[in-house]
Amino acid sequence: MEVGAEGFAWRLPRLRRRILRAAFVALDMEFTGLHSTSLQNNEPSLFDSPAERYEKARQSVQHFTLVQLGLAIFSKEKSNKYVVHSYNFFLFPSTLGIRDVEFTLSASSIQFLSHYGFDYNKFLKDGIPYMNEEQEKILRQHLLAGTWKVCSTSNADRDVLKKAIDEVTSWIAAAKEGDTMVLQDLNGYQMLDVQLVLRQALENVWTEPLGDMKVMVKKVSPEHRQLLENSSYDHCQKKLVLLSARGFTNLFQILVKAKKPLVGHNMLMDLMHLHDKFYRPLPESYEEFKRNIHNLFPVIIDTKTVTKDVQKKCLFPRLSSLLEAYTVLCSSNLNPKGPPCPVIALASGCSRYADKKFPHEAGYDAFLCGSVLLMSAHLLLCRSTDDAVEADPSFSQYLTVLAEHVNKVNFIRGGVSSINFSGEDAPCRHPPALVVHVRGWPGLTERQIYHEFKARCRFDVRRLSKNQFMLLSNKYKQLVLRDYRHHPHLQVSVYRHWRHSPSVNCLLQISGIVALWSLLAFALGGARSC
Repeated sequence: MEVGAEGFAWRLPRLRRRILRAAFVALDMEFTGLHSTSLQNNEPSLFDSPAERYEKARQSVQHFTLVQLGLAIFSKEKSNKYVVHSYNFFLFPSTLGIRDVEFTLSASSIQFLSHYGFDYNKFLKDGIPYMNEEQEKILRQHLLAGTWKVCSTSNADRDVLKKAIDEVTSWIAAAKEGDTMVLQDLNGYQMLDVQLVLRQALENVWTEPLGDMKVMVKKVSPEHRQLLENSSYDHCQKKLVLLSARGFTNLFQILVKAKKPLVGHNMLMDLMHLHDKFYRPLPESYEEFKRNIHNLFPVIIDTKTVTKDVQKKCLFPRLSSLLEAYTVLCSSNLNPKGPPCPVIALASGCSRYADKKFPHEAGYDAFLCGSVLLMSAHLLLCRSTDDAVEADPSFSQYLTVLAEHVNKVNFIRGGVSSINFSGEDAPCRHPPALVVHVRGWPGLTERQIYHEFKARCRFDVRRLSKNQFMLLSNKYKQLVLRDYRHHPHLQVSVYRHWRHSPSVNCLLQISGIVALWSLLAFALGGARSC
């Protein structure tokens, strides 16, 4: 089900009821970009510790924004069955407030989403607004002071506003008190902007939104208007303006209060955007970010970490994507003796996902996430005991068998396999490294070293000293050592910490100097005594 700004407010109460009844919720997001190329050394690297990766990702999250958020609400029925309500929410930053929001577009990300049929018109024209606590605080202050505005600066919005004002001023001259007219084809904040401008300019008009992109304008006396402004039915009241500006943040807060298990796939960037866009700007401290997320969502499950475990225990091929995991789990008879996996039924309105694949559509990927979790948990439960598993396991039983994966979010290409949101991360363990010693090739850079070796293997490169570079790869290849054995400028060997580490070398040099001075002092002292 696709949801934009036009229909979001009236769907919110039903969404709240469904979330409160849910066993868990799964989410997925699509962004305007992933890793900012305008920032130096911002690419993920095998050298990264979790804190270093967080700092890189934090800068990128501040540059990019969300275009779509998918939410799949999984509700357990009496039988061994889960009903799924899956939603695609188109999002666009709130344009209410004193400051306009800026964000960056990555050409490759835009092209990627366009390839999979993403509708950018819905994102731009009908995106649900949102704001974090800091932005809300600023807007609240300006609402109280009466100094707020709509940051609507596009030519299209100005033309719509001018057209509406011209229509009303032409009509009102001949209109009688009580007469009404309807303005049509107003989209998103245009409906609010038009009402506020008309009320400010004309003291004898009243406005009401009619829905379906229409606003009713009524000619009233100044006294009647004052009564209407003080009534609870005024859609331009400050508290309603604030509620409208918060938009999707209202649903985010429902999720936070519900404390349902939150499921995703490779979800570190998702969690960072959740924090930054709907809660608070991302803190500089990595540990503070982890604490905040754990307080907001005490139970997080990343299906990437779960499927890694299932893959080992069930011995099926390596899975490179969420869709592959879903396809394998659906088609393979991995549990012939145990009870069948739960039935996963799409609710009416979401049934198109049952007939066709929609990869990288956020609502579809959220549905895949939750489905993969249920099927994986069922397999793990059946393999965790020799006793017969009951035909209708509860979701709490699934959570028990998933305990080792709860709050462990997959860490892509780094020193740890996962980030632990409910405790300390495991110590970093890097794969075997190579060291490159450069001779007769002055000014060689990390980028040049990367391009030199990339045809043989994907290495991450880090400079050790003026003439030494370290190489790390998940796929260590002996042929690199062989091919560069007789290279005129590059000598490649296995990295040994005691031999190649700059800090160890520095310590050895200092120790050597101290030892030399001690020996010299001893020799000179002995000479005097003679």
